[in-house]
Amino acid sequence: MKHKTYLSLIIIIVLAFFALNSVYPKYINQGLSFVNSKTFLSLPQFPEKPFRLGLDLQGGTHLVYLTDLSKIAEGEEGEAMQGLRDVIERRINLFGVVEPKVQIQQTREDQRLIVELPGVKEVGEAIQMIGETPYLEFREEIEEEPYFQPTPLTGRYLKKAQLDFNQTTFEAQVILEFDEEGKEIFKDLTTRNVGKRIAIFIDDVLISAPVVREAIPSGRAQITGKFTIEEARELARNLNAGALPVPIKLISQNTIGPVLGRISLEKSLKAGAVGFLLVLLFMIAFYRVSGVLASLSLLIYAGILLALFKLVPVTLTLAGIGGAILSIGMAVDANVLIFERMKEERKQGAGFSRSVEIGFSRAWPSIRDGNLTTLIVALIMFSFGASFIKGFALTLSFGILVSMFSALFVVRTFLRSFVGTRLEKIKWLWG
Repeated sequence: MKHKTYLSLIIIIVLAFFALNSVYPKYINQGLSFVNSKTFLSLPQFPEKPFRLGLDLQGGTHLVYLTDLSKIAEGEEGEAMQGLRDVIERRINLFGVVEPKVQIQQTREDQRLIVELPGVKEVGEAIQMIGETPYLEFREEIEEEPYFQPTPLTGRYLKKAQLDFNQTTFEAQVILEFDEEGKEIFKDLTTRNVGKRIAIFIDDVLISAPVVREAIPSGRAQITGKFTIEEARELARNLNAGALPVPIKLISQNTIGPVLGRISLEKSLKAGAVGFLLVLLFMIAFYRVSGVLASLSLLIYAGILLALFKLVPVTLTLAGIGGAILSIGMAVDANVLIFERMKEERKQGAGFSRSVEIGFSRAWPSIRDGNLTTLIVALIMFSFGASFIKGFALTLSFGILVSMFSALFVVRTFLRSFVGTRLEKIKWLWG
């Protein structure tokens, strides 16, 4: 029994060491650098990754776009919106925005795209990032010339675009290549329109309307339009960034300044620190040495939780921090159940070792059921909630899982380490 307890203590110490140094690696890395400089060793350092902060904590730009799905076939709206989200994400990432968030929001009347750009304070810059991406579509000719009607072939199927030159006129043009699905659509489109024109529109502007001479199974097309080389190059670059599968219109914009974000972060951290300190004082005051051990386990719990937030990584928002703070209460609740069970056993004359084992075994069903139901609710919130609800549910779930490890393994190991010592016989030390 003692050997298992000592092994568990070693595991806890090693885990706490790596967790705490992952959260704040500055000093350990300085020590490792010193050792490496004085020896022939090349000890690896802990990664110095910052916490990922959400829009409400570091500031940035929040945009809402209304989508036009009128040209999308019934039943394909969801797929079109997913394609739009992917395109916008790809487009934004080219500009180096750190951890943008692009989400689909469905209302009774329409579907919208929510774009959050942490760190981007200039609304004009943010709008330009998205607004420059053209909406590419192919339309087929109908008898009421020169009228063209929409087809399923849009920029959502575009695989790549590249600058090229006409071998006869040497004019700049843009070559398009579609993905496998787009290739089949383009083949069907050209097959049924031999002898007719297929018009290429970008942002509802007619660019080119070539006549189809024969079916094109290769999935390649070209855009011509008296381009200069720079115009063709820019068009190819924008299309590669992602031609929008559906048109979008900006209907709301909001900028969150860094000062407001910093104030929110400071208040959140202060609230968390005060709450954590009060919990530690409560545990020590009511359960004495057991409370001290529980407080030590809570410090380890906090280190592991923060390390997970940094390494996973988890985007921390105000709601997310709230979920993490709430999980502290769940961790304390488990300890309270265990310690109260232990006190009952001690009152009935059980020895320290027996009261520890029975206290944990009898408290486990209540801990299990309470945490399991909370995890189920958190899963539901994460699956169906808005972005800030998802952040709350995610951090709460992480906190619950780590708190169970803290209560059932760390605290139990600490208590077992006192079995057979003189301190176990001093009853008033254990509350």
